[in-house]
Amino acid sequence: MSKPDELIIDIAARVESGQTSQMSLTVVTPGAVITGRLAPESVWRQRVSEVLTDSADLSAFSAVFDAPAKTDRPPTHLHFHVARILQGTMGLPETGGMYRVAIEDISAWTVGDLSYSDL
Repeated sequence: MSKPDELIIDIAARVESGQTSQMSLTVVTPGAVITGRLAPESVWRQRVSEVLTDSADLSAFSAVFDAPAKTDRPPTHLHFHVARILQGTMGLPETGGMYRVAIEDISAWTVGDLSYSDL
């Protein structure tokens, strides 16, 4: 979006403020439809760091995600967990993944997490 939608910024700000971690959203970006649940950036960073720490090959990168999230500005990204990229009649990965999406790249969105039965 050349001018990001104020509604999506408000949703992101509420998630960041810790008011909810149960907000499900589906977004359309160039080349992908992503569906899942939003998380505050700090929680998202922590979970990514934990996954990297447990990896023999990638553990050195975990420190990048340990830096605190900047909270002195409006959100610029959505942080999805338990999320899937929708491709045809399936979601990848099946168990859900961690995605960071720039709000300015969202061209459309809807409240809710599309399930496999919706596809």
